[in-house]
Amino acid sequence: MLVFPNAKINIGLNIVERRTDGYHNIETVFYPLNNLYEALEVVDSKEFALHISGITITDNIEQNLITKAYRLLQRDFGLPPQAFYLKKSIPMGAGLGGGSADAAFALKALNSKFDLRLPPDTLREYALQLGADCPFFIDNKASFAQGKGEILSTTALDLSDKYLLAVKPDIHIDTKLAYAGVVPKKAAVYLPDAVKKPMPEWKNLITNDFEKNIFSVYPILQEIKNQIYDLGAVYAAMSGSGSTIYGIFDNLPDDTTCFDECFYKKTVPL
Repeated sequence: MLVFPNAKINIGLNIVERRTDGYHNIETVFYPLNNLYEALEVVDSKEFALHISGITITDNIEQNLITKAYRLLQRDFGLPPQAFYLKKSIPMGAGLGGGSADAAFALKALNSKFDLRLPPDTLREYALQLGADCPFFIDNKASFAQGKGEILSTTALDLSDKYLLAVKPDIHIDTKLAYAGVVPKKAAVYLPDAVKKPMPEWKNLITNDFEKNIFSVYPILQEIKNQIYDLGAVYAAMSGSGSTIYGIFDNLPDDTTCFDECFYKKTVPL
């Protein structure tokens, strides 16, 4: 079985509260990037295996979220050994949700392949055991996310007439660093209403709370954001805790060679 886990972006990200369990409650809009994806194949095997090509991943195989997704369903349903072949093309530590998408799509693929008939609510419960943003990729629709990112409500946001430029410099941002510079506070705007506004208004309305501190530590990220606006983006922001900066355009940007030295650059229709 072959599936295509896709990336996502965060449109706005508000850190609204520190939880008693040490995590934070957030408010954000997840938007799926259906034209920015990788390939994951699941086949029968004599023993479990995970083969990864494309972008290099140095993590231990047992720590990979695909492995953890398989182990969850193997434990509960006695699944036979499977081999997973991942063609990795979404960079790690980018704020694009590539690893979370891999896990969620692995769950969905196994559910379909073995006719487990698990409904979306149950798949989301399994996905939440793997990561706070994994449940989003079960339905994979534009959604307003609250809690740790797992409380989801779909939104009618449709950007299919736009284009996206994603740029990631060779920077990995530690999650602890990202949260260290943020003081949780009630969001100034309610994102489901904000994204209904004309997009030119988003620049002064929709913010990512991580940007201020992270940009002070890595000024190149602010520079990239400015350059994306200079290319004609209607809206630009950092996705998640970075380090990807994205821009949304009415038309394909003419020349993105200024980002050729960055680790990753991709332009796709939304």
